[in-house]
Amino acid sequence: MNTPARSVHATLAGTAAIAAAVALTAAAPGSLTPAATAATSSPACSSGTLVHTTKGAVCGTTADGVTTYEGIPYAAAPVGNLRWKAPVPHKAWTTTIRSTTPVQECPSPGFPPGSPPTTNTTEDCLNVKVQIPAGAKPGERLPVMYEIHGGGFLGEARTDDGSNLVRTGKVVYVFVNYRLGILGFLADKALGAHSGDYGIQDQQAGLRWVKQNISRFGGDPGNVTVFGESAGGASTCDQVASPIAKGLFQHAISVSGYYNYQNNIVWSKADCKSTYYTEAQAQRTGAQYAKKVGCGDVADVAACLRKVPVDKLVSAGGQFVEPTAGGTIGPIVNGTTLTMSPAKAFATGHVNKVDLITDIGRDEFNGGVYTNTPGLHPVVAETPAQYRLLVREQFGGLAATVERLYPLIRYTSPFVAYRTIMADSASVCPMLQSDAQVSRYIPTYADIDDDADNPAGEGLTEILGAQHSETNGLVHFDTSKLDPNQKALQTQLLLEWTYFAHTGNPMADYTPAWPLYRTYSKPVMELRPAGSSSVSPAASIASLHQCGFWDKVTHY
Repeated sequence: MNTPARSVHATLAGTAAIAAAVALTAAAPGSLTPAATAATSSPACSSGTLVHTTKGAVCGTTADGVTTYEGIPYAAAPVGNLRWKAPVPHKAWTTTIRSTTPVQECPSPGFPPGSPPTTNTTEDCLNVKVQIPAGAKPGERLPVMYEIHGGGFLGEARTDDGSNLVRTGKVVYVFVNYRLGILGFLADKALGAHSGDYGIQDQQAGLRWVKQNISRFGGDPGNVTVFGESAGGASTCDQVASPIAKGLFQHAISVSGYYNYQNNIVWSKADCKSTYYTEAQAQRTGAQYAKKVGCGDVADVAACLRKVPVDKLVSAGGQFVEPTAGGTIGPIVNGTTLTMSPAKAFATGHVNKVDLITDIGRDEFNGGVYTNTPGLHPVVAETPAQYRLLVREQFGGLAATVERLYPLIRYTSPFVAYRTIMADSASVCPMLQSDAQVSRYIPTYADIDDDADNPAGEGLTEILGAQHSETNGLVHFDTSKLDPNQKALQTQLLLEWTYFAHTGNPMADYTPAWPLYRTYSKPVMELRPAGSSSVSPAASIASLHQCGFWDKVTHY
């Protein structure tokens, strides 16, 4: 039905708080070495921060009421024979690790698309960051908020400062690094049955580390909230659907986890609504990838792949223009980690019994990551001709109907018209449809970000509106830089999210009423600045976003 785009080039379109939502903030150079080297090369720890984990002692730094521990290993480095295998426990260490220096993300082809590859080739990257209220004591049993970062499963949308959450709700914050792209998700029959999904398994290994260790930091291992934005929101859906994640967490917040399009030319087909690749499909692309890196015609393909330098693997595995051009770079249904796509699990009730919040931006469209480059195929509509071209490519024979539903004369620009189409069809309507299904099985709350002036959009030149991932961006944003209207919304979100972490119910004191989605009107919280958020019936929102049409004609 759709004509594939010939080329795509996406570059970072913003600065300031867009970095908190979709762009990389550079980490300090170097990676954690959990031994004497780390003990001597990192800055000194603050007094009173020593914690004995099950594998060894760590210490951190305290500032502004928050104690932070950087780069605590939760699994062994996935190198050599451990590359493309499930994570295994880290060995014990005898010298206290100074967890005082930020560590790099796992190797990736660079994020957002069009960025240069990361310079990090250190696969010793399976670590967590922990932040706690200063003075929190072992056994205090504070709720745990466990963030899975976004970045399209290809890079790190680094939002790893949980200070706002820690100070607002007296919670323990954990941020997990996990394997990315081809290193995190390659499936090939040479790697054994049920290959792939290693990045999802890493996230689960981090949760098991929390279960075993977080009480030593004052956290409650029996009260864990998993949350994340974009690929982190999709990962949250994956964990809700994964049978082997059962019991590892109690609550979940998926932010902007509905982001893929029908004509998918950038990201892995792996958001909350997509039909994931089967193991057999993924293995076929894995065989193509093995040939691509010179391991297709050898006696031991797995051994060959594990000897290829990491920079070559990453370079060959980052298919921004053709996500299926060779090697899976996102989650698949591998039969064990995921036995079905989250969308199917949500529709049929094959989910872990947790409390769930789903969030989407009214205008989504990936928050400005997509911009046109002269001479290359357009990815956003800057002219009426580009609007018509892109609508035809996305919707084929339905293009004329779509153009009638979204006539250019109704919008201030072709960009806004196409942005609206893509947000309605790929994000807002699929989330509402999914919530109607999953809310039959687990307590579900839904919200739509209706704040078109969120600080996550500062410095942008496009009219992005209430864009991709900005709810999570606002939660992390420096409060001192907010105007009073945005500060009111940030306060609402922080109160709701941390109360949800405590209780499984987001309706905290001093916040608007927010009923469960399964009630009669299927209420949706519409997030607005200046204390003006309120709930609306899902039917009203669906009507505004043409969901009656999109629910019938779109298939992901």
